[in-house]
Amino acid sequence: MRSGHGDRGGSLAFRWLATGAGVLILVILAAVAVFLVQRAWPALTADSSELSDAVSWFPEDTSLLGFVGPLIFGTLLAAAVSLLLATPIAIGIALFTSHYAPRRLASALGYVVDLLAAIPSVVYGLWGGLVLSPVVQPVWEFLGTYLGWIPFFGGVVSPTGRVMMTVAVVLAVMILPIITAICREVFLQTPRLHEEAALALGATQWEVVRMAVLPFARSGIVSAAMLGLGRALGETMAVLMILSPGFLYSFQLLAAGQQQTIAANIAAQFPEANQTGVATLIATGLALFIITLAVNMAARAIVARRKDFSGAN
Repeated sequence: MRSGHGDRGGSLAFRWLATGAGVLILVILAAVAVFLVQRAWPALTADSSELSDAVSWFPEDTSLLGFVGPLIFGTLLAAAVSLLLATPIAIGIALFTSHYAPRRLASALGYVVDLLAAIPSVVYGLWGGLVLSPVVQPVWEFLGTYLGWIPFFGGVVSPTGRVMMTVAVVLAVMILPIITAICREVFLQTPRLHEEAALALGATQWEVVRMAVLPFARSGIVSAAMLGLGRALGETMAVLMILSPGFLYSFQLLAAGQQQTIAANIAAQFPEANQTGVATLIATGLALFIITLAVNMAARAIVARRKDFSGAN
């Protein structure tokens, strides 16, 4: 009897602890939202003339929405291009380490990829600005010369290489270990019976991957990609140290002075911002907060639609 009461007491305590942890997350999220709205309220309620008079770097005859709009565009563009570059490579690495490579090689390659996540953002920024930019500039020049008719490669190619395309490459390297690690674990959870059944029917290794592994892991791949996207949306130092900024709605990835991201703009302007300027920057941070919430909600909706292929089966 005592054992039973003890088990019930332990289960009840664990239940309340788990519930409290879940509620705590919601409370923290609400607190962050309230803080952002409260501190950004002076900028949200001020008109464009007040902002331009009080903030030296705020454009004249521009509303707050007109100021935030290009930053949102640049943030989404950088994150989308980096995700487009990183996801196929991450899936390929994950498939190689989980289904093709020998165990020792797969383990060593997995450690190397995971170590990329431990490198600080400042180091990535230094590498991207001092090493990568001069190396890839001739490649961007080639793309601009022969593929300039594509809007992404149009415009005057920057001679420094400090453009959005370079930023996207660096961000792709930064989110690669996140996507790779999750995809690898999901691929390894594929039911062995599914793979053996496909092999018994005469399927090749690629057909096993295509018919058994990838359908099972689809929701996991989406989750991994969304986590990587969230990482790319909030990156600050690497973008600040590489990109030559601008405030335009431009798809030109190889030209300088075109785009800027929210996080990098906050880091660049915050040290010299006055009270109104800080409120304006926090308002842009509120926009980034909303974008991040929207991305995560969309990811949860996509994963929920693919729950039949989740790792719980």
